[in-house]
Amino acid sequence: MAEPLRRRLPLLSLLLLAAGGLRAAERSGGSSSAMEELATEKEAEESHRQDSVSLLTFILLLTLTILTIWLFKHRRVRFLHETGLAMIYGLIVGVILRYGTPSTSGHDKPFSCSQEDRPFTTLLVNVSGKFFEYTLKGEISPGKIHNVEQNDMLRKVTFDPEVFFNILLPPIIFHAGYSLKKRHFFRNLGSILAYAFLGTAVSCFIIGNLMYGVVKLMKLVGQLSDKFYYTDCLLFGAIISATDPVTVLAIFNELHADVDLYALLFGESVLNDAVAIVLSSSIVAYQPTGENTHAFDAAAFFKSVGVFLGIFSGSFMMGAVTGVVTALVTKFTKLHCFPLLETALFFLMSWSTFLLAEACGFTGVVAVLFCGITQAHYTYNNLSVESRSRTKQLFEVLHFLAENFIFSYMGLALFTFQKHIFSPVFIIGAFVAIFLGRAAHIYPLSFLLNLGRRHKISWSFQHMMMFSGLRGAMAFALAIRDTATYSHQMMFSTTLLIVFFTVWIVGGGTTPMLSWLNIRVGVDPDQDPPPTNDSFQVLQGDGQDSARRNRTKQESAWLFRLWYSFDHNYLKPILTHSGPPLTTTLPSWCGLIARCLTSPQVYDNQEQLQEEDSDFILNDGDLTVTYGDTTITANGSSGPHTATTNLDSRRTKSSSEEALERDLGAADHEVTSRGTRLVFPLEYNA
Repeated sequence: MAEPLRRRLPLLSLLLLAAGGLRAAERSGGSSSAMEELATEKEAEESHRQDSVSLLTFILLLTLTILTIWLFKHRRVRFLHETGLAMIYGLIVGVILRYGTPSTSGHDKPFSCSQEDRPFTTLLVNVSGKFFEYTLKGEISPGKIHNVEQNDMLRKVTFDPEVFFNILLPPIIFHAGYSLKKRHFFRNLGSILAYAFLGTAVSCFIIGNLMYGVVKLMKLVGQLSDKFYYTDCLLFGAIISATDPVTVLAIFNELHADVDLYALLFGESVLNDAVAIVLSSSIVAYQPTGENTHAFDAAAFFKSVGVFLGIFSGSFMMGAVTGVVTALVTKFTKLHCFPLLETALFFLMSWSTFLLAEACGFTGVVAVLFCGITQAHYTYNNLSVESRSRTKQLFEVLHFLAENFIFSYMGLALFTFQKHIFSPVFIIGAFVAIFLGRAAHIYPLSFLLNLGRRHKISWSFQHMMMFSGLRGAMAFALAIRDTATYSHQMMFSTTLLIVFFTVWIVGGGTTPMLSWLNIRVGVDPDQDPPPTNDSFQVLQGDGQDSARRNRTKQESAWLFRLWYSFDHNYLKPILTHSGPPLTTTLPSWCGLIARCLTSPQVYDNQEQLQEEDSDFILNDGDLTVTYGDTTITANGSSGPHTATTNLDSRRTKSSSEEALERDLGAADHEVTSRGTRLVFPLEYNA
C-alpha cells in the first residue's frame, strides 16, 4: 500500500499545483479586470470633469463679455461692439488652451482597413476579446496623420456643428421674426425682398465665378494641393453672401439712425440668411449626369432651381402653419389662465418648428423665421399680459446669449480647429470678390428700385448699405457644418478671417461712416421726414400719430395692402380675439360657422373700435390746412391768403383701413390713435 501511495504523490502534487495555478490565474485575471474597470471609471470621471471645465469656460467668457459691455455702455464707447468683444475673449482663451495646456493623451494608433471602400459611422473593435465602440469624426489627410490633436481639453471645446444649427441658431432667427417692427418693414417690403432674393443670388454667382478664377490662378502658381471644383466656389459664394450686420444695427439702434435705412438693412439681413442657406442646399443638390459630376448641366441647373423654390416654399408654409396652430390653441383654450403653461407651450411650439422642418428635409432657418413673424402677428394677441412680457424677454435673452456664444466660439476656433487651411491668394481673392459682389448687389438694384419708389434710396443710404455688409453667425455656421474636404476646410478658414475683419474693422467704423455720409441720427423711430411743399396737409390737434399711420398705409407695398383686407376681415377674427366679427364678414349662410369661430372678446374689441372711430372724424372748427408757408384755418387765416373751409359731411374709414393704420403704426403692439392728419398730393392742371 505504501508503494502505490508513493507513486501517486507526484501526481497529486501536480494536480494541487495546477489547481493552485488556476486559482492564481483567476485571481490575477480578476485583479487585472478590476484594474481595467477602475481605469475606465477614472477616464469617465476625467472626461466629465473636462466637459464641465469646457462649459464653464464659455460661461465665464459670456460673463466677462457682459461686464465689459456694461463698461462700454457706461463710458459710451462705440468703436467695438459686444460681438467683437466676445471674439477677442475667445481668441485669448484659444491661445491659452492651445499653448498653455499640456497634451493629455497619446494613445492614437492608425489601423489599416484596405479591404473596405467606404468609411463607417460606427466601428466595433475587438481588443483582447472585448469589443469597444468608436464613432466617425471626420477624414484626416495623409500628411497630417501624425498631427492628430493629443490635447483632450481642446477636443472638448470643439463642438459638433449640429449644436450650432439645432440649439444656437433657432432662438437667434426666431427673435428676428418675433421682434420685427411691421411699420417700417412693410413700408419697404418690395425693396427688402429685392435685396434679399435677387441681390443675394447676384452676389452668390458673382463671388462664385470670381473665386473660380482665383482657384484657377492658384492652380497655375502651384498653390492648390487638392481638388477645388466650380460647385465648391458657388457654395462659398452662397455661404459668404449671408450678411449679419448685427454690429451696425446695434449702433443704429443706439444712435437712433434713420428708420428707413435701419429697416432696409434689418429686413435684408433677416431674409438674406434664409435665402443663403436655401441657396447652399440647392448648390449641394446640383448633380449633373455623366462622368464629370462638376460640369455645367442644364437639367441639373433647373433641378437645383426647383429644389430652391420647393425648399423655400415648403419651409415657409411649415413655419406659418405652426404659428397658426399655436394661435388656434391659445385662442380656443383657457391657457391664458395659466401664464407659465402658456409661455412653455409657446416656447416649445416655436422651437419645434425648426426641428420639424429639418426632419422633413426643409430648412429650419426659413421655417422658424416665418413662424416668429406669424406668432407676432396672431398668437401674441391671444397671450395673457404676463406671457407677452415673458415671451419677449425670454427670446431676447436667448438671442443675446446664443449670438455671443457663437462669436466667442469663433475666437476659440481659430486656435482649436484642427483642419485650418490658410491660403493668402484665396483670402485676398475672397475679400476682393466680396467687395465686388456687394457693390453689384446694392447699386444696380437701388437704381432699379428708385424708378418705382416714391421715397428714393439716397446715395448716402446706398453707400452705408454697401459698407454694412458684415458677415457673422450664419456664414460661420454654414461654413463649419461641412469641413470634410480640402476645399471646404479652406473655405471655413477664409470665412473665419472675413468675419473677424468685418466685425472689428467695418463694425468699428460705423459711427464715423454715419457722420461722413451725413445720415440722420437721434431720430424718433415714429417720426417721419418733414413734408415737402408740393402737398396739402390737413391737421387736427395733435395729429402726428394718425398721419404717421396714414403715410405708412400709402407707402406700404401694394401686395401687402391687397392681402391685408383679407387678413383683417377673415384671418384675424378666426385666429385671434380681434378684428370684426365673422358674422359681419362671412356670407349669411355661414352663420353657424361664423358664430363658432368668433370669440366673445371680438365683440368687445369691436365696440372699442367703434368708439375710436370718432377720432378719425373731422370737425369744422378743428381744421387747419397748410400749403407751403401758408396756413389756412376754417375760421380765419394766417399768411397772405384767406380761405374758408366747410365740411357738411363726416369722413369715416373702413375697418380694414383703420386696422391697417393701427397695426403698422403701433410700436411693440401698442395702439394709439388721437388726431388726424391727411396728406393730399397737389396736381396742377393745364
